[in-house]
Amino acid sequence: MVERNEFGKPKRDFIKKKKDDKAKKKIIRKKTCKFSPEEIETIDYKDINRLRYFVTERGKMIPSRMSGASAKSQRHLARQIKLARFIALLPYVAE
Repeated sequence: MVERNEFGKPKRDFIKKKKDDKAKKKIIRKKTCKFSPEEIETIDYKDINRLRYFVTERGKMIPSRMSGASAKSQRHLARQIKLARFIALLPYVAE
């Protein structure tokens, strides 16, 4: 018969995993703004090739946590993408 805990569920034996001395350490790099290092002063709605990098195949804008843009650049980028969509340079949705 299965041994049960105080709540009536089957007891589990937890095995402690040994940590290896040579464990891989995860290196975390701080994201930098895509626009500052390249010294791009303005994000232009007419530069479709650059704007497409920040839009998915479905037509959604990529969030700043994925694109690496700073908050200020992301707001400006969103404005330019919306303007390009309005002028029909970028699609609102995928076909």
